[in-house]
Amino acid sequence: MSGAAPMLEIGDLHVSYGQVDAVRGVSLDLAAGQIVSVIGPNGAGKTTLLGAVMGLLPSQGLLRFEGEDLHGLDVEARVERGLCLVPEKRELFGELSVLDNLQLGAYARRLRSDALKQRLQSVYDRFPRLAERRKQRADTLSGGERQMLAVGRALMSQPRLLMLDEPSLGLAPLIVRDILAIVRQLREDGVSILLVEQNARAALESSDHGYVLETGEIALAGASQALADDPRVQATYLGGGTHDDD
Repeated sequence: MSGAAPMLEIGDLHVSYGQVDAVRGVSLDLAAGQIVSVIGPNGAGKTTLLGAVMGLLPSQGLLRFEGEDLHGLDVEARVERGLCLVPEKRELFGELSVLDNLQLGAYARRLRSDALKQRLQSVYDRFPRLAERRKQRADTLSGGERQMLAVGRALMSQPRLLMLDEPSLGLAPLIVRDILAIVRQLREDGVSILLVEQNARAALESSDHGYVLETGEIALAGASQALADDPRVQATYLGGGTHDDD
């Protein structure tokens, strides 16, 4: 990517679990204002990659956000700098209300009462369903509502880069369409997106640039439309067939 330095720079990144290299030499760039997708089969290292960027897993290699080296910064420090992750399993506090879960999303920001109310209202404006359910326990929500809550909670930290791990997982096709429409709207509102998805078709249709991650390594990379037109991607990920997990 030419021009200004990327918002997120990943270079020759390695992440290991004991003797197993889960991510091997991955390089990836994301420019401000972009949606970048990472597709690939289960076990390819997609979630591991996001965990390393967020500081949940130790890693080796270049890892830079807005020009700052992320190594040595804990998760809270990365959130304060504008990074946030919506994990694959959403990890909501099921026994707490929608409102309580949202307020916890702003914890690292230590907002004053008036600023917190403004942030809550911005989330409710984006997700009216959450406003309707604000007093409801999170574990009583539908799958689509839980995903909205997970994204809303992340937005409470006012991220500049939002990382989404399998946001379509377990959702009906119509709900997936709605969630990805929200992702595209977030980009219009100035939030850059790193999208990890096993639903390759939906991911490439929603993103500007894409990477194919297989067995911990980048197998292909390019503009999303070019990847969607690539015969290998079509055969492996867009053909409607099944593929083995790595």
